[in-house]
Amino acid sequence: MGSGKSTIGPILANALGWDFIDIDKNIELKANEKIVDIFAAKGEQSFRNLEREALRDLMLRDECVVSLGGGTLTDEENFEFIHQNGVIVYLQLSPEKILERVKYRTDRPMLKDANGKPLEGVELQKRIDGLLEHRELYYSKADIIIPADSLKVGTTVDTIVERLRGLLR
Repeated sequence: MGSGKSTIGPILANALGWDFIDIDKNIELKANEKIVDIFAAKGEQSFRNLEREALRDLMLRDECVVSLGGGTLTDEENFEFIHQNGVIVYLQLSPEKILERVKYRTDRPMLKDANGKPLEGVELQKRIDGLLEHRELYYSKADIIIPADSLKVGTTVDTIVERLRGLLR
């Protein structure tokens, strides 16, 4: 969340000559609803089911860069499926950098309270810290980990391309 997937993903795909797919946008198109509305009306589990279905459909494609949602990999079944069928790249950010990037965003369901209001201040930082603590168990198993706090977009893309070439040979 806030790592730059939506910015870096299309540039990486272009550099590789591959397609780019944002799984959240894919889900929104299929469901004809915004992610935040799916969470609000049907709950997180309903969204995760749609996410798993979209992931299975997308993984049948070759040569594509898929931007996953922040929680996609925390489902053990998803993680194993992706790990067996692709390369997992983790754009690693500090909690402080994530807070800096998402503190004014209102479209992040995981950063809202039980009433659907965006969290602020200390509560927002606590939520980010908690999510990262839980997700890091999965993220740390990525095939490629890029510490991205201070990297420029071009440097990040170049680093991923270089590391991918070593894995895809």
